[in-house]
Amino acid sequence: MTIQDIETPALVVDLDRMEANLERMAAFFRTTRAKLRPHFKNHKCPDLAARQLDAGAIGITCATLREAECLVHHGVRSVLLANEVVDPAKIRRFVDLARRAEVMVCVDNEKVADDLARAARDRHTQVSVLVDVDVGLHRCGAPPGEAAVRLARAVVEKGLRFRGLMGYEGHVLRKPPGPEKEAACVAAMRLLMETKAGLEREGVPVQIVSVGGTGTYSISGRYPGVTEIQAGSYLLMDTDYRNCCTDFDPALTVLTTVLSKTERERIVVDAGLKALSCERGIPTVKDLRGLVTRRLTAEHGIIDLQEPSAPVEVGDRIEMWVHYSDATVNLHERMYGTRGGHVEEVLRVEG
Repeated sequence: MTIQDIETPALVVDLDRMEANLERMAAFFRTTRAKLRPHFKNHKCPDLAARQLDAGAIGITCATLREAECLVHHGVRSVLLANEVVDPAKIRRFVDLARRAEVMVCVDNEKVADDLARAARDRHTQVSVLVDVDVGLHRCGAPPGEAAVRLARAVVEKGLRFRGLMGYEGHVLRKPPGPEKEAACVAAMRLLMETKAGLEREGVPVQIVSVGGTGTYSISGRYPGVTEIQAGSYLLMDTDYRNCCTDFDPALTVLTTVLSKTERERIVVDAGLKALSCERGIPTVKDLRGLVTRRLTAEHGIIDLQEPSAPVEVGDRIEMWVHYSDATVNLHERMYGTRGGHVEEVLRVEG
């Protein structure tokens, strides 16, 4: 099967590029005390998670309970749910999952900690918890310092297993490389380490300090006291992230078919918003000059012919770079892993 045999629109992974990204990140963490716990939400593919573990990752991070269940089902033994779980039914499911594998969940609210503890007691299970600390993103997380320390004490008092702290410097990730980005990242890490020091002064051990992403891995990953990094986008990489992190090469495209051509004006392809996210920007065409994407509708991509002589006709297959992978992968059920124009494997998207 060649790439030309794939039914479009389809998600395509360049295996050579992906494997190079995998090794480049693994090589970095072979030189640091911090370790990699890659984020599943980016690729949502158990086969790729297994390759990350084989390359040295200590476990997998995920964003939803369904993803955590998927990972445990596929044999992943250490999972961090880097999010809050507050619905009573989901809390019960999480506690049941904790009986099958080492799963950890984040809390930023004492009531939720109380609900987790109650469900754990009812099921005679110990639940592992990280306190989520707001280090500047201002999304979830307890305020750093005394508020986070107080919450961690409550976690311990309620009988939950306090494992450590999580802080996500998401407000820093997409800053361009340079002194300003480094300073902002260091400021976020300092808030987390001050909270850690406050807990240790009270005799509460902090085993885990989990932070970071692809955009800050090389800064946060070397910060003293950080134990793990949650980078995810590095593996498949997209053109949005590439603007702020040039260490990894984009490996993900959507294969499309040209449906219509208006001479010297435009072509229309069969990949629209149901196949390709444009939430953070308009996807671009791969390896063909003079073609500029104008917009996406539900089922169509409209591409202007800035060079009227561009060699593209109805029925041709063209690839479009994925600009935002998190919001594109979840639109598909599978990815086609290709090498040298041939389909080498089909990877299932789950969770």
